[in-house]
Order: sequence, then C-alpha cells, then structure tokens
Amino acid sequence: MPAQSSRPYPFGDLLALARQSWLTAMASRLADRGYADYRRTDALAVRLLRRGPVPVGKLGTALGVTRQAARKVADGLAQRGYAATSRDPRDSRQLNVSLTAAGELYAQAVVAVIDELNREVSRRTDPADLAAATVVLRAVLFDDSTRQRAGLLPAPPG
Repeated sequence: MPAQSSRPYPFGDLLALARQSWLTAMASRLADRGYADYRRTDALAVRLLRRGPVPVGKLGTALGVTRQAARKVADGLAQRGYAATSRDPRDSRQLNVSLTAAGELYAQAVVAVIDELNREVSRRTDPADLAAATVVLRAVLFDDSTRQRAGLLPAPPG
C-alpha cells in the first residue's frame, strides 16, 4: 500500500502542463509544415470533417461545445480557407461545414503531426507504463459523454 501523503499529488497540474506541451509541439510542428495558424480546436474539427460535411450542431457535440461556439470554430476554419459552410439542400435551416481542398491538406498535416507525437511518446515510454497512463487518464474523465468518446479510442500498444 502506498504511503499516505500530507499533500495531494498535483496530477491536475502535471496534466495541464502535458496538455500545454502537446499543444505547443502541435503548433510548432504544423508551423514547420507551413501552417502557422493552428488553433487548439482544429485537430478534432478537421479530423471529423475529413469524413464529409458535418452539420454545425454535430460539430459542436463532437467538440463538446455549444452550437454557437461550433459556428465560431467553423467560421475560423473558413476564414483561413480550410472549410466552407453551406445550407443543407434537404433542410435550409441546417448549416453544413466541409473541408476545402486546402482544408484537406491541413487535416493531413494535423493527422501526420499527431501520429508523429504519438510515436515519440510510445518510443519514450514502456508499454506497461502507457497502459497504466491510459487507466489514469480515463479516471480523469468525469462526465459520461467524454468517457463514451474516449471509449472509441484504441487501446495502447502492448
């Protein structure tokens, strides 16, 4: 049994630092590939949009934000030339977001950087430690919808 500490372990602080480091690495590596305008909502948004046009509301659900916030994400992608919005031909109230040709190239770069970072972490970490980290990170997922989304992710190697 582990010794009891008089002070709680600063897991949240370490998690926040790790997230910030990941985002900084993403931005830096994408800038090296010619994409100096990376925003932290881009990674999930462009990977979802690679599957095809997505209604703004569904984009918001995937991002865990309101429809208005998802519209801001879509507008930001559109302003940078990565996405376009259009009314759904079957329901003019529905606004769909889709990647442009430039957006598809951007999405490919985002996926390549994520894969590169994942490989680096895997190379620097014992498979058993990765499995343990996965257990701990899943314990941090406090709400059901986030746990459900995480359940769709593949298990660590090994």
